[in-house]
Formats: sequence, C-alpha cells, structure tokens
Amino acid sequence: MRRALLILWLVLVAGLIYGIAARRTVVLDLLSLADPPALLDVEALDQGVKWWDDYYTLEWLDERTIAIGEPRFVQRNFAYLILGDSRAVLFDTGPGVRSSLDRLVADVTALPVVAAPSHLHYDHIGNLARFGEVALMDVAGVREQLTDGVLVPEPGQFLGYVEGYESPHLRPTEWWAPGQVIDLGGRRLRVLHTPGHTPESISLLDEERGWLFAGDFLYPGPLFAFVPGSSLDDYRSGVRNVLDAIPDGVRSVGGHGKQIDTRAPILRRRDLLDLDSVLEEIEDGIVDGRGLFPRVYDVNSSIEIWTDPLE
Repeated sequence: MRRALLILWLVLVAGLIYGIAARRTVVLDLLSLADPPALLDVEALDQGVKWWDDYYTLEWLDERTIAIGEPRFVQRNFAYLILGDSRAVLFDTGPGVRSSLDRLVADVTALPVVAAPSHLHYDHIGNLARFGEVALMDVAGVREQLTDGVLVPEPGQFLGYVEGYESPHLRPTEWWAPGQVIDLGGRRLRVLHTPGHTPESISLLDEERGWLFAGDFLYPGPLFAFVPGSSLDDYRSGVRNVLDAIPDGVRSVGGHGKQIDTRAPILRRRDLLDLDSVLEEIEDGIVDGRGLFPRVYDVNSSIEIWTDPLE
C-alpha cells in the first residue's frame, strides 16, 4: 500500500513539474486541437479603408505608407508597404490565409520590393516565401539557423501548429542588424531590436516621416509575453531601445488591429512610456495582475500585457 501511494505521489509530482515546465506551450497545444477559426464577416469598412479583393484591405497612411489589413482573419493582422523612390519594403506578410499578397503588392507599386518580417510567428511570415527578395533579422542567432541557404523556423519560433500551418522554407537575400539603415531612395528606415514578444523581434523606424513599424511588439490590445521565447526583461529592454531612438510625435503602427476597427492600429510615445512604467512595477512587485496563466496587467485604456507569472 505504501509503495502504491509512493508511486502515485511520484506520478503527481512529475505531472506537476512537467505542467510547470510546459506551461508556455500547454495553452497553445490545447488551442491546436480546435478547428481553425472561420473567416469573419465584415459589414463595413472605416473611412479611408477600401477593399482590394474580398479579403485584403488597403489604407494609405500617407502617400508612401500603406497599411494592408486582413479584417476577416480572427487576429486582424496588418502588414505595411513602405515606399521609397527606388525600392519598397513589405513589413510582415500575414498568416498566408490568402496567397495573393504578392499580387496585391504588385498592383500597388511597380518598385522592387523586399519582404521582411517583424518576427517569425506564423501569422507574420505566411506569405514571405512568395517574394523573391527576403530580408531576415540578424539577431538572436537567427542567421545561425541557416542550412544550405534555407531557414526553416523552429516550432517554438513559428507556432503554426496552433492553426495547422507548416513551417515555410525561407531563402533570405538580405540580413538586417540592429542600427542598420535601409535606404529605399529618398526614404530611410532604421532597424531597432525590440525583443519581448520574441527574442528576434525587430521594428523599423522612419524618423523623417514619423512612423514606427512595430509588429507584435506594440499594438492596441493584449501584448503576449507568455508564449515560448517571450520575456518581460526583454520587453523592457525593447521598450528602452525604442524610447532612446524615437522623438516625440512618432506614431507606432502594430501587427494587429482592434476587433471593432478596420483602420491601422496607431499608438504614441505615451503608450510606450506607460508600458515601461508597468513593466517596472511588475518587476518591483507593486502592481496587481489578474488571472493565473497568463497573468494580465493593464497598461492603459488601450493596452494590456499578458505574462508568465513564474518568470
């Protein structure tokens, strides 16, 4: 009897240890058992937003900056087409629900285009391999993952199994390092390392036009700091990198929009300062969150940060 109880106790302890160790993937594993979400119905678009087909939308943020929305996808992704005089950057490419993104880009501009992801999650690199010129971030050991000129994101980087996507085979033609300036001809973008959501996350700063393209590092809604590879310490480091780089007046556009808004999600420097303040309060243990896992902290009326309470 004692032996049976001891074995049962050891099994329970082992299960608890495994559950704690695997806490960041358990929620995603459970989500992967569900059917992929259906496309959403969109009754009307906001002013300034127009359909390209029955899935993608276009919004001119200025005459050389175009937000490409996916309001029918449950995560409401946004990519950004950034035009210069001699070439353009497509920052992020969505989940790949529709494979026509390259045709959309060609319809908007005749410039040569380099596609670059903000990070390697499936919902940002789904159409990346459809472009001939691909730039990857030269941070967090990403370049070292290359084999025979090809990079296949690891499951914990890609997370595509949540919705049944397989990791793509990426052939980078450029590597962008933090601090590097990307010259588009009459327009310059500076690469910023903005870890936190993932170790390899980057943002692009157009200081002259006052735009920060932030991917999943910053957008209205829940910022995910509980998924594999995320880190609150890294998030604070990323916030400081941005605050040190951007002047007042810069508008930040992120990788996901609000559920009730088809326009690009715009935040300001004040939101970064609020995020920095809350991250400091979390570190000092002087702010209360809610929930067990993820643990949720309010940043301001626009932003929450979802965290790993055991970090």
